[in-house]
This record gives sequence, C-alpha cells and structure tokens, in this order.
Amino acid sequence: MARRAEQVSPWPGIAATGILVAAIFAAFVAIGLRVEAGTGLRLAEWQAVRFTIWQAFLSALFSVVLAVPVARGLARRRFPAHALLVTLLGAPFILPVIVAVLGILAIFGRNGWVNLALGALGLPDVSIYGAHGVILAHVFFNMPLATRLILQGWQTIPGEQFRLAGQLGLTPGAVFRTLEWPVLRQVVPGAFALIFVICLTSFAVALTLGGGPRATTIELAIYQAFRFDFDLGRAAILSLLQLAVAGCAAVMALWILPPIVLQTGRDRVQQRWDRRTWGPRVLDGFWIVAAAAFLLMPLLAVVLAGVPGLLQLPASIWPATWTSIWVALVSTVLLVALALPIAAWLAQTKRGGAETLTLLGLIASPLMIGTGWFLLIFPWASPVAFALPVTALVNAMMALPFAVRILLPAMRQVFRDYGRLGQSLGLRDVAFWRIVLLPRLRPQIGFAAGLTAALSLGDLGVIALFADPDVATLPLQMYRLMGSYRTEAAAGAAVLLLMLAFGMFWICDMWGRRHAEG
Repeated sequence: MARRAEQVSPWPGIAATGILVAAIFAAFVAIGLRVEAGTGLRLAEWQAVRFTIWQAFLSALFSVVLAVPVARGLARRRFPAHALLVTLLGAPFILPVIVAVLGILAIFGRNGWVNLALGALGLPDVSIYGAHGVILAHVFFNMPLATRLILQGWQTIPGEQFRLAGQLGLTPGAVFRTLEWPVLRQVVPGAFALIFVICLTSFAVALTLGGGPRATTIELAIYQAFRFDFDLGRAAILSLLQLAVAGCAAVMALWILPPIVLQTGRDRVQQRWDRRTWGPRVLDGFWIVAAAAFLLMPLLAVVLAGVPGLLQLPASIWPATWTSIWVALVSTVLLVALALPIAAWLAQTKRGGAETLTLLGLIASPLMIGTGWFLLIFPWASPVAFALPVTALVNAMMALPFAVRILLPAMRQVFRDYGRLGQSLGLRDVAFWRIVLLPRLRPQIGFAAGLTAALSLGDLGVIALFADPDVATLPLQMYRLMGSYRTEAAAGAAVLLLMLAFGMFWICDMWGRRHAEG
C-alpha cells in the first residue's frame, strides 16, 4: 500500500476533503453562533426528530430488502431487453424529485390510477399524503440505487466459481449460501447506510407529501422556521440537531461496514446453472416485472400528463431552465474536481469504512449548509446574490458520496492491475493520471458526471431558502406552478425537466463509454 501511495500522491485527495470539511465547518460555526441560550425544542420538533429517524430506517430497510431479489433476478437472467431494463430501473434515482413526486401522485394521488381503479370496484380511496407516502416515495427513489449496488456486487463474483458450482450440482439455495451471501454481507450494509442517510436528509419529498405534526421531518421543520417564521435561532438549533442525527448514523456505518475483499478471476462470462429450473425462473420473473411496474409507471404517467402541458408553459419557465442548466454544469465540474482525487486517496486503503468520509456532504444536509451560509453572508451582502453559486457547491457536495462510490471500485482495480507496471515505467502522479487512470476510468467518470448533472438539475433544496421571484430554477418554478394549482403547466414543466435531466445524463454517460479504453 505504501508503494501505491508513492504512485499517486494522496495530498490532492486530502486537500479536496479539506475543502469539503471547511465548507461544512464554516456553516456549522455560523449556525452555532446563532443559537440562543435557553432555546429548546418544542413537542412538535421532537416529534419531527422521531419521525425523521423512523421513516429513514423503514425506507432504507424496504429499499434494500426489496432490491435483493430484484438484483438477483437481473443477475441470473438474460433476455433481449435486459440492458435496457437495467438502465430504466436506474431512472428513478436520477429523476428530479419534484417530477417523481408528480408521477407518484398521478398513480397514488386523489385522482390517480389506483384510486380510479378502487372507485370502479366500489372500494374506498387511499391517501398518499403522510408517513406512508413519504416512505413509498423514498423506496421509489432508493430501491433502484440499492438494486444497482447489489447487482454490481454480484457481477464481481468470478465466472469460474459459478462453473464449479454447476459441476458440483449445487442447488440454488447452496449457491446463495456459498457464493452470493458473502457478497451481500459486503454490499448490503453499505447500501443500507447510504440510503438511511439520504432519507434522513430528504427535503422535497417531505415538503410535497409530508407536512402536519405526524409527518414532518427535521429538514421540513428547518424550512418552516427559516422561510415562514424567519426564526434564525430555531432554524440554527434544528440544523445542529440534523447534523447530530446524521453524524451518529455515519459513525454507526463505520462499525457495520466490513472490509472490502476483491475477488480475482479470468474475466469469463458468468453462466448460472442454478437458474434453469422452473422455480427460480418464475420467482425471478415475478420480481423483475413487479419492480419494473412499480418504478416505470409513475414515469409513464408524467409523460402522458405532461406532453399536452408543454403548450401551456409560462414565459418564466425559460429563464429558470437556463439557470438550472448552468448551475448543473458548474456542479458537475466541481464534483469531478473533488471526487477524482478523493477516490484516488481512498483507493489506497482496503477498509470499506473509509468511504463514509464522503458521507459528510449528506450528513450536513443541504438546508443545514444553506442556513449556515445564509447566516455567514447575511451581515455583509444580500444572500440572494449568492443563491446560485451556493446551490451549485452544495449540489456537488450532495453528489460526492455517489460519485466516489462509482469511482472507487474501478480505481482500486486499476491500482491493483497497473500500479507496479506504472511504477516500473516511472509513471507518477500527473503522468499516471493521464496515461493510466483517466483512460481506464472514463466510463465511471462519465456516469458520475451524468448522475451529478441530473441530480443538480432537479434539486429543490438550497434554492428554496435563498430564492426570490427573480431568482429561480426550473424545479422551483414547477413547485410554484403546483402551489398555484396550474396542474397542466406544472405537468408540462415536469416533462421539460425530465428531458433535460435524462439528456444531460445521457450526454455525459455516452461521452464516458464511447471512447473508453480497457
């Protein structure tokens, strides 16, 4: 490991991590100075704390438990549209939150498809608003992420092991115990911890589907104290509480994340002899079809409802669209500049717990960072003037855990395969980056950049604190249209936002894959 550290210096990664910590620490100090002595939490705010932890735990649990059979089915089956389905199953995670919520409402809302079917059968309606709606939306967003992470883990099992299992005549249960379960023990805890922290700091879902004393998260309580009451002291103490809750979750993740064990093989295609009986075939088909229906129906509903609404978009949509595009581009550039050196630094260690350092951007939620930077800027200048730069920086920080998780496995593999060869050729630091790392990591860089662009384009977080009528992004304008009951125009804005998010993701991902080496 020491020789690898000489190959690529860890100091750029340490410096990038220092920038991340400094931005969060500055916000933390500003908030801490604003907290007034004797300020306590009300009963409703303690209820928000309990609800935040409870819904995050259930959301992460359901997302991971449901993702395991779906990922196993996709790993064992090959069919004509397999690659397309895997790509589409990742769509909800890069889907702008406000668009996905609109799609969920189209399926489960008051006039949604489910209630129309129940009404036709003479059954009572169901309501999507409240705790169950928040958990449902979080599972919709995060089950695809868990599925992709688990599927990637399964794909690392060498094909030779499955060949040996077939020669020994192992049953599907035995294959699961001997080959798949050790991989799950490595992947599932990390996926659960990541999704738990994501759900702790979720804002737009709670804003649109939560509310009320029984379904209010800490994030929503911060927004209400800041935006409606302008009680900066209460917003500050809630922000510190949010940081403490998410920080404790990250520390617990350090304990549960196991060491990463790399398996070696001869890169043969996996052949699964345990999939040929009717039982596994029917079970895999059920989970794949059910997951596809659950995840793709809201997307279809958004498109069907939104295409006619494109003709009713107000003129204010277009400046907001341009603002969202350039904020997303700036966020993507910042993300790549931070993620690459951090991933190179973390690739020097085998301990999976080191990856939780990148959760800092999620532990300190967007609203917490936004509140802190608002307090820093407020005495000296108008925070509205800094709304978009702060939004771009925070969006990059929020995407950092996902980007590092995408880059890190491939980075470790490159160091293992080419580190000694590069050292023998005298390739160090910049030369090793240019000749070895960047060409080999181009697919992962493109995927991470596309993910960041899509997530940033659809973010409704910091901008909700800073914005005024003249400074808005496309998601904020869409939320305003929903709030003014302009449903058709909001649906049209959702389709526009959907096309932009998928377009930016596709451009970056194709750039990475088109000229990739290796």
